[in-house]
Amino acid sequence: MITLRSLTKVFPGGVRALDAVDLTIADGEFFALLGPSGCGKTTLLRTIAGLEAPGSGAVAINGRDVTALPPGRRDVAMVFQDYAIFPHMSVRDNIAYPLRIRKVPRAERAGRAEEVAARLSLSELLGRRPAQLSGGQQQRVALARAIACRPSAFLFDEPLSNLDARLRLEARTFLKRLQRELAVTTVFVTHDQAEALALADRIAVMSAGRMVQIGTPAEVFQRPATTFVAAFIGSTPMNLLRGTSVNGALHVAGAVRAAPAGLGEGDEIVYGVRPEYMNLSETERPDGIPGTVAVVENLGTGALVTLESGDQLVQAVVPEGGEPRLGARRWAVPARSLVYRDGALMT
Repeated sequence: MITLRSLTKVFPGGVRALDAVDLTIADGEFFALLGPSGCGKTTLLRTIAGLEAPGSGAVAINGRDVTALPPGRRDVAMVFQDYAIFPHMSVRDNIAYPLRIRKVPRAERAGRAEEVAARLSLSELLGRRPAQLSGGQQQRVALARAIACRPSAFLFDEPLSNLDARLRLEARTFLKRLQRELAVTTVFVTHDQAEALALADRIAVMSAGRMVQIGTPAEVFQRPATTFVAAFIGSTPMNLLRGTSVNGALHVAGAVRAAPAGLGEGDEIVYGVRPEYMNLSETERPDGIPGTVAVVENLGTGALVTLESGDQLVQAVVPEGGEPRLGARRWAVPARSLVYRDGALMT
């Protein structure tokens, strides 16, 4: 278990990278830190590892306060974005290097390196140097080195970002299976929301050093807590449309929808609906958002259709074969929607 209490980090110049972060990560959990560049996710990971010292607050691993301990005494293993494997060492020596630092006997080091290499299909590569390996193989060497330490926690800093698209998908599946088999607490930093949704048991979406929302992938995807999270999560961004409460109903881009309780007359809101939950109608619907088809993007198994509705754009995903022609009139009808007031989700 990893526990963070009121963790704060301010860099010279007043840049607040972490702002009183409180977080508990359970034993064996795969936890993702997700957010745009500069949000504080890598600083948080490095603070857990001991590579950054917090200005205030505490870090505990398995109930032990490690805030003042150096990285080597925290019982964690970190995998970096560029893998950080030694070019002058063989695969075998790279895997065994942390054990060598800990003064583990040579025979035990060699045995553990071979055991981990076999698990990650690296046995035939033990004598090679990193320059003789592909990107995916180098990534597995970095993972093997971390596993060989048998740590209490794995810390991953965007380990898949240097791989090409196909290899990244394969590595993602491999990494999730491996973490399940090892049952080691894992903290995974990424800016790729697809990776976070696919891999994590829970996700923390970060912005400006704060946790904006923490939840399961389903919770974060289906009920984003703020418009920031709503715009950030999803392979196609959520439609966020301006609307107003009038006579107990929502008026949104030419559509009239039921209003949630708690809205007053004239209250301004943001109406959120994912393109995947939007249907297109050829006939006029009072609950549909009218628009003209401006763009049709092929997604392979379907298409992303963009409607121009006044000064707003509305997107919908339609199945293969259901693509409307450019310039056609359509009504976008939400099947599932959310309402935000002052940037926060209304419950």
